[in-house]
Amino acid sequence: MTKLLSTAVLTLLLPSLAVAQGAVDPQHLFEAGRYQQVVDAAVPDSSPDVVYLAAQSLQKLAAPDQALQMYARLTQLPDTDGWHFIGLSGQQLVEGQVEASVASARQAVAIAPQEPSTHYQLGLALAKQQQWVEAAAAFDAATDRQPAFAYAHYYGGLMHYRANRVDRMAIHFDQFLKLAPEAPERPEVQSIMRTMRRR
Repeated sequence: MTKLLSTAVLTLLLPSLAVAQGAVDPQHLFEAGRYQQVVDAAVPDSSPDVVYLAAQSLQKLAAPDQALQMYARLTQLPDTDGWHFIGLSGQQLVEGQVEASVASARQAVAIAPQEPSTHYQLGLALAKQQQWVEAAAAFDAATDRQPAFAYAHYYGGLMHYRANRVDRMAIHFDQFLKLAPEAPERPEVQSIMRTMRRR
């Protein structure tokens, strides 16, 4: 009887356990390089941060036209919302309009200075302009607001490396390795860190 009861309870619990296990955070999927799963997670009523991750995933999957469409979903938000300008900046960056992308990202930061993704997008746009110091500062601002933002640490590390701030690079890369253990960029970061430690 006890065995029957526990089986019944387990059977009732299984669907909810499956749902809980299936509800994987798109951020973690992105950090693990599971880009198609991130894209699949961006359903019509997804939050802007998921749509943004999906657009970036499409870029990683070398699907610029689809990335543009995903960024367009963000530009449909009101222009009083920082995400509108994040989407616009993302589109412009895909299209090679780097100066316009920087300007749009700056507008996003002005509207939503506490949103980490506004600073992150600004960092991406500035990196395309090879403005290493300012890009590094933008990624620092993103990680200040969201310390667990793995890719802001990754790009922050790269920008500090380019800006000859190896001390700051090491801090960001250490955090990236801790936060995104399955990231496709992990071997590259470990290699840079080994090279720097040998100097």
